[in-house]
Amino acid sequence: MEEEHSSSGSSSNVDTGKAERSVWLMKCPLVVAKSWQSHPSSDPHPVAKVVLSLDPLRPDDSSSLQFTMEMAGTETGNMPKSYSLNMFKDFVPMCVLSETNQGRVAMEGKVEHKFDMKPHSETIEEYGKLCRERTNKSMIKNRQIQVIDNDRGVHMRPMPGMVGLIASNSKDKKKIAPVKGSDVKRTRRDRGELEDIMFKLFERQPNWALKQLVQETDQPAQFLKEILNDLCVYNKRGTNQGTYELKPEYKKSAEDTGAE
Repeated sequence: MEEEHSSSGSSSNVDTGKAERSVWLMKCPLVVAKSWQSHPSSDPHPVAKVVLSLDPLRPDDSSSLQFTMEMAGTETGNMPKSYSLNMFKDFVPMCVLSETNQGRVAMEGKVEHKFDMKPHSETIEEYGKLCRERTNKSMIKNRQIQVIDNDRGVHMRPMPGMVGLIASNSKDKKKIAPVKGSDVKRTRRDRGELEDIMFKLFERQPNWALKQLVQETDQPAQFLKEILNDLCVYNKRGTNQGTYELKPEYKKSAEDTGAE
């Protein structure tokens, strides 16, 4: 019994053999993530390479370091091949954990650097074309028509006990209060799909308030703020105070779309 107990308890221990290994945490665009996920795990060829540039006159100055990522070149379409990596110096200490199908947990390393990946200035036009293509695809709705064999409407008849139904002979009829918009639980969309919708809205008008965007997209305000912080600039002063507008790198692609 003691041996059985000790063997089962060892499976709950965390393997810390790789705890000191340096790991990079990177936030990348959706198209890049999908491209890497579709890459066969059995293929030994790299999917991308990181290029580190530094000023030889200031080798010890960390601010002179510049990171660039070059894709392997096997991608198709308008997907950009070159990306800038903006490194964050201040972030909460983190580590990476993994778990096998058998429930074995192990530390894969600690996060040494955190990066924000975005298209390089030379490839911003290609990324703009890709965003427009995704927007056009998301606007196409695949609707289907289904013929109902039973035309007597039995299946569409309200059943007893349904919410909101009150019998006609009921003496104590209660007034049903309308559900407020703020009480409705909104369901999050796919991030890539929501970004496409946001670009489309900013093509319609350059400035939006958060309340307007919540009504237009029917998305939770907090989730919408996360995307707005990545895509937009918040105006604290001026005639457009309290509104969001696209960052310059995204605004250029939106203007190209309007010109077309």
